[in-house]
Amino acid sequence: MALQLIQNENIRETIEGKRVITKKPELLAPAGSLEKLKVAVHYGADAVFIGGQEFGLRSNADNFTIEEMREGVEFAKKYGAVIYVTTNIYAHNENMAGLEEYLRAIADVGVKGIIVADPLIIETCKKVAPELEIHLSTQQSLTNWKAVKFWKSEGLDRVVLAREVGAEEIRLIKEKVDIEIETFIHGAMCIAYSGRCVLSNHMTARDSNRGGCCQSCRWDYDLYENVDGKQVPLFNEGDAPFAMSPKDLKLIESIPHMIELGIDSLKVEGRMKSIHYVATVISVYRKVIDSYCADPDNFKIKREWLEELDRCANRATASAFFEGEPSYKQQMFGFHAKKPDWDFAGFVLDYDENTQMVTLQQRNYFKTGDTVEFFGPEIDTFTMTVGQMWNEDGEPIEVANHPLQIVKFKVDQPLHRYNMMRRRNKK
Repeated sequence: MALQLIQNENIRETIEGKRVITKKPELLAPAGSLEKLKVAVHYGADAVFIGGQEFGLRSNADNFTIEEMREGVEFAKKYGAVIYVTTNIYAHNENMAGLEEYLRAIADVGVKGIIVADPLIIETCKKVAPELEIHLSTQQSLTNWKAVKFWKSEGLDRVVLAREVGAEEIRLIKEKVDIEIETFIHGAMCIAYSGRCVLSNHMTARDSNRGGCCQSCRWDYDLYENVDGKQVPLFNEGDAPFAMSPKDLKLIESIPHMIELGIDSLKVEGRMKSIHYVATVISVYRKVIDSYCADPDNFKIKREWLEELDRCANRATASAFFEGEPSYKQQMFGFHAKKPDWDFAGFVLDYDENTQMVTLQQRNYFKTGDTVEFFGPEIDTFTMTVGQMWNEDGEPIEVANHPLQIVKFKVDQPLHRYNMMRRRNKK
């Protein structure tokens, strides 16, 4: 059941007879590579969180060298955006070497802050890189205002709340403690409490709290009951296998409430996701935030925003804990991934307005005659049919089926670098 929206007069003003939100929350995007960082910023992120090659929780992401961080920071500055670095492992003794040098290095390249769970890293950062903001990671499972007050007294600038915290709890935290609050609005949810899981450790010896999670909760399982020493199946042949993962988080319809609560940063999960995912999700939430803040009294969720999010979704979604205690209906159980109606097919590198020729980098199979859709922050989304194509040597082709292949074809509407192309799946 949707919660009643309480209008917060502390974050709004009346301008020319119309109420507008003057305290707009930060839209925080994930990026597992330099390319994703640039896409996130270009599509509307105010800030991007990335992982370095040490001390983070996504060891399978491409992650950033110090020089790549420097390039990312400089790119973000052009758009008025900032970069945070995840240093949110729980450090064992062998993880301590090089920490001081690493923190100094990321501060030197202009990173704004770190996201951290381990008190060792917090105290080290305050000592060797005091110019860095310190944000408490969701890995600390922060769920009450007294704990928030404690971390403020420790000198932290922001806390990232546990995913299990609801709207009323957030309201009380903001009322009791003057500190920046960050909370998740979109992406994968963990079956364990705020990410504190050891399934991966037990099953594969990959430590989920040091970046090695193998996502055991999303595996398919068959269920058995132990009866007198015998394994009796609790399923019939042909039944969908059991999985214990929750549905992915999607809080687009709760954004007005989150803004009115005064939440400082709205975070999208997914450093391992594609540039198509990052571009689509960030562009939608950018529109929602800006639209509500510009005219909260007449705001309505548009169907096109919901449909746009579905274009990159491959799992069912739910509102999780924000609107109230979730039920079993928010669990995946035997439900499997759904296939999106559109596939990410191409990344625009250049467009010649005189010839109307687009230069595109292929990201998924497409061919002449396919229905495709172009989208991006500078254009209105439009569909067209792919006509004659040429490769980068000027040879005519009918199919773009080589990874990262450079192709050209005519598009009669202007395009821009970083625009993207989707291909409609055939039913």
